[in-house]
Amino acid sequence: MTAAVPGYECTIDELMVVAFSRALLPDTRAFNGAVSFIPACAFMLARGTHAPNLVWSAGSIGIDAAPEEIPESTLSDGIWQGATMLANSPFDFWAHAQGGRYNTFSFRGAQIDRHGNVNNTVIGAYDAPKVRLAGGGGMADLSVMIPRIMLWSTTHTPRTFVRQVDFRSGFGYGDGGDDRENRGMRGGPVVCITNLCVFGFDPRTKHMKINSLHPGVSFEAVSSATGFDLAIPSSPLPNTPCPTSTELRLLREVIDPHGARRREFS
Repeated sequence: MTAAVPGYECTIDELMVVAFSRALLPDTRAFNGAVSFIPACAFMLARGTHAPNLVWSAGSIGIDAAPEEIPESTLSDGIWQGATMLANSPFDFWAHAQGGRYNTFSFRGAQIDRHGNVNNTVIGAYDAPKVRLAGGGGMADLSVMIPRIMLWSTTHTPRTFVRQVDFRSGFGYGDGGDDRENRGMRGGPVVCITNLCVFGFDPRTKHMKINSLHPGVSFEAVSSATGFDLAIPSSPLPNTPCPTSTELRLLREVIDPHGARRREFS
């Protein structure tokens, strides 16, 4: 079971899905990768609320999929249910990604740094790592092709949120400032949703900054759980807005009645 959100009639997994969903623009053309239950739920929720024309490529294959519910895997054929077509990965998906037909990509990793770079490859030196991780999959390519990057993590700790990742599996704003733009890349990370808060990015430095705190969480708690310095707010930070009854009903009863999203918290 995931923790209840103080003062809200929901749990933290539900708040994260709703926050993710609300951050999706109406013209979103997105896809999901492995173990992406929160984004997959969010894509379906946004399509059922404020973004009915959102285009979702389920598992990067099922175009405009409409599964009856989120299945046991975000890459299994169960998530393709109701799709208008099945995309071929080498010839359809990658061509569409490189050509800009997709505009939104979401990923998480073992490490995320203050500039939105993500590591899912090694902990420690690449040639002699302490831990070798699962790998970045398509992160290296997709993070530089797709202009709107959305990050998330269910483990907001100093081990996850580090000042500098040990290896860049996915590229955010690089060294910060104009680094991404100077390398000829469009866009960049726009949000990072965690189990403690919602981060945005400073438009000049490209450092993460807190946009909202989840109820019951203080700035000090987020700061101590983060491995890089956070700007001290000049005014009280807002709480992450409460999910509506409609959003919770859709998520609980229609999109994910068996709670697949909670697997990301185990």
